[in-house]
Amino acid sequence: MSDFSVAWTLSRQRLVDTVSDLNAKQLNWRIHPSALSIGQMTIHVAGVEVLFASQLLGLELDEFGRKLKSSATDGVVNDKPFPYADAEITPTLLLTVLSFAKIMLEPVITNPSHEILAKELVSALGPVITGEGACARLAFHPAYHQGQAYLIRKSPDFPA
Repeated sequence: MSDFSVAWTLSRQRLVDTVSDLNAKQLNWRIHPSALSIGQMTIHVAGVEVLFASQLLGLELDEFGRKLKSSATDGVVNDKPFPYADAEITPTLLLTVLSFAKIMLEPVITNPSHEILAKELVSALGPVITGEGACARLAFHPAYHQGQAYLIRKSPDFPA
């Protein structure tokens, strides 16, 4: 098991634990009109995992995978709309996208080959990085959004 995997597994599980008991209203609530909702953040995390895994493995994605992959950037780091409407963002969808992304990424991040670590790919923020850089980003990315989700849940206006 790689060091990347140890950090990714811990940070990802903490994100899952933070969002898994939320209902659709809570998943779609925004602390500020221009902020991502907890549901959007969680889908975005899965989208980044699919973005990197598909590039590292050279995989073509089906329609579901392409839509999920687009959540890595659309509505997050660009001006396009987020690919999932609020009405689509439910606890079931979150479990589905997190599972889909985990199945794709886990074998790569757990035991990345030298070829995977050296491979060049485009990050969600635009620059070309190596597979090693992707694994490093993936290891902390869920924790970043878990912290945001935790703070949003502590807002006095967060729906009960």
